[in-house]
Amino acid sequence: MKISTRFTIAVHTLLVIHILGKENKATSEFIASSVNVNPVVIRRTLQDLKKAGLVTVTAGSGGAKLAKKPKEITLYDIYYAVESVDGELFNFHENPNPECPVGKNIHNLLDGHLAEAQMAMENSLKAVTLKNLVSDYKELG
Repeated sequence: MKISTRFTIAVHTLLVIHILGKENKATSEFIASSVNVNPVVIRRTLQDLKKAGLVTVTAGSGGAKLAKKPKEITLYDIYYAVESVDGELFNFHENPNPECPVGKNIHNLLDGHLAEAQMAMENSLKAVTLKNLVSDYKELG
């Protein structure tokens, strides 16, 4: 299982807006040149981020700006905005055989562990803000 590239593209997009957008207009073309993707991908990403209240976008070539302070935006906020994960992160195979001793107990065996894993990942993402990443970026020089 892999989380799609939408998440890392969105994080990259927000960092470009915050770090480089002060001296450059953060248009989809400008951001796309940093992410090295088609500007259409960035426009879709910006739509998701705007819908989540993380950015504002000025029509035309006005560019994008953060709608919140970097300390108020967590990796979880970004993940939730672009990954469209509702409910459980792990997909469970359908129709385990209820006549099989393993099949009839598989949910009882795994559901709690999978919920814990998802909660741990989400809590880890909630602990990191865009401000943390900006600080790390500055340390990289």
